Amino acid sequence: MRFVNRKKSAWPALAAFTLAALLLGGCGPGGDGKPKPLVIGVSLMNLSSEFIVMVNQAMAAKADELGVRLIVNDAQRSAEKQVQQVESFIAQRVDAIILNPCEVEASSPAVDKARAAGIPIINVNSETKSEPTAFVGSRDEESARLAMEYLAKRLGGQGQIAMMHGFMGQAAQLKRDAGAREVLARTPGIKLLTHQTAEWDRAKAMNLMENWIQAHGAKIQGVFAQNDEMGMGALLALEQAKLKEKVVVVSVDAIADARQAVKAGRLDATVFQDARGQGASAVETAVKIIRQQPFEKSVYLPFQLLTRDNIDAYLK
Repeated sequence: MRFVNRKKSAWPALAAFTLAALLLGGCGPGGDGKPKPLVIGVSLMNLSSEFIVMVNQAMAAKADELGVRLIVNDAQRSAEKQVQQVESFIAQRVDAIILNPCEVEASSPAVDKARAAGIPIINVNSETKSEPTAFVGSRDEESARLAMEYLAKRLGGQGQIAMMHGFMGQAAQLKRDAGAREVLARTPGIKLLTHQTAEWDRAKAMNLMENWIQAHGAKIQGVFAQNDEMGMGALLALEQAKLKEKVVVVSVDAIADARQAVKAGRLDATVFQDARGQGASAVETAVKIIRQQPFEKSVYLPFQLLTRDNIDAYLK
């Protein structure tokens, strides 16, 4: 009987010790004593885009540095798919969500759902109508102003140009259009001859430029493509038609192909957008929010116009 009494009296102490160890050690399912890593869900607009791939690579590097686990999903340009991905993250109870929105309006329910669930959501590179917990990116109007001002200067303030839009309704498309039109409004000698979407896609841009060459011929003196993928597509079409020497082409993002094309004198200019800075800052901001540390609600990284005069510094 004494043995039984000893066993009973030892149980509360053992239970208390075990509970304390779990609470203090933060043991995961394996009970190895290591704190459970933070988990961040990431929904990216389109991983077939070189720029978005660079953002993703920067996020992965920063996550490794901070000991954070990322769950990365490709929305493949579908806002509907993006909302579903965020719903899945909510069901998994991730610690935070990083959203690279497909569209301003149609991706907004993803932000609303995350905030309603009490999960911080950080928009990276692109915006939504709904307000996220934080935003990391650049001011897209600025990129278009830099590009169009360069184009206008190269044309001496006189000429007809074409503009290639990105995916319609996406924040960068809307704001780059607005920035371009600001410059057009104060440069009356530059006329917008035609404009159409090529959906950020190189092959579609090449096809569109071929159609424009057939329709307008030598009337086109300049092309502003809202990203480098489209800029490179336009460039290839102009080169094949042996018209590039007569047309100034400028685009945005400074992806590797575009930087090399500027260096070679094929592409006239590209506007550098800091993909690595955006990706790293998005993860850093998410971790600060999770840990309840001070954070900047809006982080804007500047653009930089690149021409043959300064491209060497960006070729590394």
